[in-house]
Amino acid sequence: MDFHLTRSIPILAHTPEVMTALLSDLPDEWVLAKDGPTSWSPFDILGHLIHGEKTDWIPRARTILEHGTSKAFEPFDRLAQFRESEGKSLSDLLREFSRLRQANLAALESMHLSDSHLEKKGIHPKFGEVTLAQLLATWVAHDLSHIAQTAEVMARQHRHAVGPWRAYLPILEA
Repeated sequence: MDFHLTRSIPILAHTPEVMTALLSDLPDEWVLAKDGPTSWSPFDILGHLIHGEKTDWIPRARTILEHGTSKAFEPFDRLAQFRESEGKSLSDLLREFSRLRQANLAALESMHLSDSHLEKKGIHPKFGEVTLAQLLATWVAHDLSHIAQTAEVMARQHRHAVGPWRAYLPILEA
């Protein structure tokens, strides 16, 4: 499927609702569960999504629109959530994510992006030239990826408890 902003915005708008529905009112055994020593818990994943709202999608879109290829994106700290989420509750993170996403979608709408805007290029510190359309498509795929990751980490908590049904549950295999 080609990228279409108007078809993608509903996914971005629903992600906070999905994470809230999936994680609200769960005991810590679910929210803090990991699938191994390098795995992220649902709490960590939510913190990562929040950090992206603050430093990735809209700031990088603005960099493309204002500077094109004359200024590279600021590097993204993929592990910032571990220090930024410290001392916060899951409820705090869910509210913060929802608030930031609403603000970012309003910012995106205020950009009044045309097809020519979406073709504008910026510089990613690792990938080099990227288009605004690629950045925004990645935002959508990133959300869906982390929703799936959250479900996987949670499902894998019952990896052994399901017994022989494990053969029919590929989500349980790492």
